[in-house]
Amino acid sequence: MKPFILVLSSPSGGGKTTIARALLSARENLGFSTSATTREPRPGEKDGVDYHFMDVDEFVKRRERGEFLEWAEYSGNLYGTLEAEVDRVLGEGSHAVLDIEIEGAKQVRERRSDVVSIFVLPPSADKLVERLVGRDKGTADAKVLARIKRAQEEVREAAEYDYVVVNDERTQAVSEVAAIIDSESRRPSRVVDLDDSLAELERGLGAIIERMEQ
Repeated sequence: MKPFILVLSSPSGGGKTTIARALLSARENLGFSTSATTREPRPGEKDGVDYHFMDVDEFVKRRERGEFLEWAEYSGNLYGTLEAEVDRVLGEGSHAVLDIEIEGAKQVRERRSDVVSIFVLPPSADKLVERLVGRDKGTADAKVLARIKRAQEEVREAAEYDYVVVNDERTQAVSEVAAIIDSESRRPSRVVDLDDSLAELERGLGAIIERMEQ
């Protein structure tokens, strides 16, 4: 099986990170491509695990050197995927999971052909707002409102993705994404040595036909 890049995107609060973590803990054929960001770590987050945390100067320098497969600015911070990180995961024989924003996902699809993209939608507008407010208790209303407006713009991009999964019930959403991974892994273009296997099968069938016709 030839591994591919699995892109998961959603509006903030849509649940892409939760789904990615559930899949990574349950499947051995997935590897997480840790993104880089200039934002401050949240409580409990670890450098090199949740993100590669770096200051703006370092991020910009590495971007100028062409080290990022994609990058984007979100809520005043820079986010990006180091191409070396993706190639490391693929080189280990695992699908590289990218939990990234819509703008970054566009760049990945433009630069790489080995991509399967999934857009995670909330079940309703009310549910998404509930998740956002729950995440940002104590946050100024203006900031929450800005995220809601951003989400309104982002959902318009769902049709550009290969698949759409509605994250109403987490277990079901995870199962649907897992089914997509399994299906995409079986595409003929991703089966290693398929031509040789088919040729061997054809020769074997030919030999059987020849014997039966004698």
